[in-house]
Amino acid sequence: MTVIVFGSINIDLIATAPRLPVAGETLLGEEFFKAPGGKGANQAVASARLGISTHIVGRVGAHSFGAELVNSLQAAGVRTDNVSIEANASSGVAVIIVDDSGENQIIVIPGANGLLDNEDVERLTNLLPRAKALLLQFEVPMAAVVAAAKAGHNAGVKVILDPAPVQLDVPSEIYSLVDIITPNEVEARQLVGFPVDNEESAAEAAQILLQRGVKCAIIKLGAKGVYCATKEENFFIPAFPVQAVDTTAAGDAFSGGLAAAIEAELPLRQCVTWGAAAGAIAATRPGAQPSLPDRYMFEAFLKERGIS
Repeated sequence: MTVIVFGSINIDLIATAPRLPVAGETLLGEEFFKAPGGKGANQAVASARLGISTHIVGRVGAHSFGAELVNSLQAAGVRTDNVSIEANASSGVAVIIVDDSGENQIIVIPGANGLLDNEDVERLTNLLPRAKALLLQFEVPMAAVVAAAKAGHNAGVKVILDPAPVQLDVPSEIYSLVDIITPNEVEARQLVGFPVDNEESAAEAAQILLQRGVKCAIIKLGAKGVYCATKEENFFIPAFPVQAVDTTAAGDAFSGGLAAAIEAELPLRQCVTWGAAAGAIAATRPGAQPSLPDRYMFEAFLKERGIS
């Protein structure tokens, strides 16, 4: 069985600074580097590095980093047979600022990612008979995301949605197509309309998302932990204490760890624990894909904390 990711493929242009700038302010930065990224590609690499057979469906530009991005995915073990190369589009770009505490601000220019359509969904559909899980995000057109969710749902594949970046036009129909939704604090607030910053408010937000039709709501609270709810159970898992360096891909690492545990058919609590562990490791390392743990690092992290 395999994990399929339908989503964005970007190059990340990353600047570090002592703190994040306020509106109208110019700051002197500390360092600049570029790295492969995009929420779709990050999640695919996160899954593949944990030893899971992983395919990605997406698009890159023929110029502006396209070949570099495809080569990077392949080097991480991701199958790229269904990555289309667009002759008349640039690859997606994310401009990222990271401060000394590891917090970030991100601007994403979609480029070729904005061209995903039913042709890509058709290519995805051909992969679904062998799939255990389908990972989705909101860095590609909403119509394509909904169509992909429908395809996964109809095929009986577990559909996992990371609703980032949250869109103003999230269609109500998508919730009933999703098995697991995984917003962080900011995304949960945007989805439900009130602050979500502790276990109590996360529980309230999760119930709203369940009422909208999702089968499982996982609210990521950063350094506070993770809250998970289904109709049958709910629980809170404290965060693994780590020294955060860069949280850019921590949420994508969570998705990869979660998908790996689902592929292994582990219980829900253990799936969430795997996601939290992968996210914690990624937060201790700079960059997006460079921060994602491999299987050896991941298993060592769990063993050190007495987790099987």
